[in-house]
Amino acid sequence: MGFEELKARQSAVWGSAPWERVADTLAPLHDHLVAELSPRAGERWLDLATGTGAVAIRATRAGADVTGLDLAPRLVETARRLAAQEGLAIRFHVGDCEDLPYEDASFDVVSSAVGVIFSPDHRAVAHELARVCRPGGRLGLVTWRPNPEYEAVMSPFREPPEPGSGNPDHWGREEYVSELLAADFELQFVEGDCPLTAESAEAIWELWSTSAGPLKALVESLEPGRREKLRLAYVGYLERYRTNGGVRAPDQYLLVLGRRR
Repeated sequence: MGFEELKARQSAVWGSAPWERVADTLAPLHDHLVAELSPRAGERWLDLATGTGAVAIRATRAGADVTGLDLAPRLVETARRLAAQEGLAIRFHVGDCEDLPYEDASFDVVSSAVGVIFSPDHRAVAHELARVCRPGGRLGLVTWRPNPEYEAVMSPFREPPEPGSGNPDHWGREEYVSELLAADFELQFVEGDCPLTAESAEAIWELWSTSAGPLKALVESLEPGRREKLRLAYVGYLERYRTNGGVRAPDQYLLVLGRRR
């Protein structure tokens, strides 16, 4: 499978579930990103891999002139609907973060919340982030920190990655991000945590296995016995973080902030 075929599959998978349900649980992460980028009235803001528009909507509320782009048409449709419900004028486009349809230096701010990390060609993404951000402009990316315990749960059930495609977890390491972006951006790194919280581990499983496209697709690809083994492994992992009030599993992220050179 080449990258174009892989991205077509990613588009279908991410658009196959109501991601907005999951995005609601990631609100602290979105709030953190937008607050650090300090939106200013009228500035040109590009939100990449926008999903259902959580960051784009927040930046627009603060007065920025926002464009959002995502690979999945169904997610873009939902983002447009959610923005329209608030009367927000946001341009949402279907497109590829590795080949953006925008002119050089055309945005004051470029952001992505756990989005561009899933593009297979990391160097192409890094090039585009730098290309469309004006000199002196601001960059903000949220990337998941590697979680070996979670990967140990999931990896036995996943297909091997496409040869040559980048590992999303690598974006969660400062040295890797610096290798990709430090030539074009002055970088700063901020730690964050957006824990998975619910009254039970089963509730978290129900939400993510039906509303996060990649997990939903994985579950549906397994025969019933393997599907049940995955559910038990996933719930068992979360149960390690049971508290008196339910489950609170850490989900650490790295906030990458940059100033275009």
